[in-house]
Amino acid sequence: MRRKTPAPPSPLPQRHGVDPVRVRLPAAGPWATVGEHLVERLTGAGDGVVQEMFDAGLIVGADGRPVAADAPYVPGMFVWFHRELPAEVPVPFPLEVVHRDEHIVVADKPHFLATTPRGGHVAETALARLRRELDLPTLSPAHRLDRLTAGLVLFTVRPEERGAYQALFRDRRVRKEYEAIAPHDPALALPRTVRSRIVKERGVLTAREVPGEPNAESRVELLAHRPAEAAADGIGPLARHRPLARYRLLPATGQTHQLRVHMTALGVPILGDPLYPEVTGPAAAGDFTRPLQLLARSLEFTDPVTGVEHRFRSTRVLAAWTSYDRWAAGTNGGPSNGQ
Repeated sequence: MRRKTPAPPSPLPQRHGVDPVRVRLPAAGPWATVGEHLVERLTGAGDGVVQEMFDAGLIVGADGRPVAADAPYVPGMFVWFHRELPAEVPVPFPLEVVHRDEHIVVADKPHFLATTPRGGHVAETALARLRRELDLPTLSPAHRLDRLTAGLVLFTVRPEERGAYQALFRDRRVRKEYEAIAPHDPALALPRTVRSRIVKERGVLTAREVPGEPNAESRVELLAHRPAEAAADGIGPLARHRPLARYRLLPATGQTHQLRVHMTALGVPILGDPLYPEVTGPAAAGDFTRPLQLLARSLEFTDPVTGVEHRFRSTRVLAAWTSYDRWAAGTNGGPSNGQ
């Protein structure tokens, strides 16, 4: 098998903790110039935007020098540029560092904060924030946590060690414990292990279970439950709610939305989920109310570099358990651990 040529180091520095975009020109194609290819490839940038970037010298080669739009097309050539950052509403919750050493950083991520830049979430991500706040431009994620899920995320400090930490997750050598608030069903026998085959198609918001060999496994345990309670005023849609339960979720695999899909399949979808069991309309920008009641509570693993046994635990509290009415009414917001 022919090995890919490694990319040269970026000639551009990070901006706001965000890496520049790197593009490698395909091995073959109909383009005569670099400009022709990038205009076709970056159609989402808008009419004339790519040409303006060329004119301003914002697209550079491996030597850091601007590349002209009419430069001859060279298969395999790398170019870099900085994307125009989208307008983002700051996520008004703290991103807490629970551990830092020369090899790793473990952060306790709040709800609504994406782990890494993607789509409309770029500078307002855990990775970009930590790079800026800790002055660690080489920081990289060892795994990801959904934007709507709060809790512990592991980052690596040294690029040459990232693969060793990523392998922990790939080889299932990390014990991950989650906590969730969902309806209580006394007829649901727990604990139990749920196994199914989950697929997530590109461009589709939700994952789904399909027939076939299981690729997803989750253990579901009941920690506590409480009956429905009347609201203080006893009126309105929040006057009563279904009996609630606090669950411990232990995923043995890491399929996209796995815990959310499995809890929904059990008939107890996690509170605040905008995708399961039904897709609801997208929240308005800046709406940080009623967060998904799912928390990555703990991470345990043997450090592949130092051999140290690590056990990290989030101190966050899921708001629907401590004050359901405030959570449901959307009045629990604010930069605190009680989300």
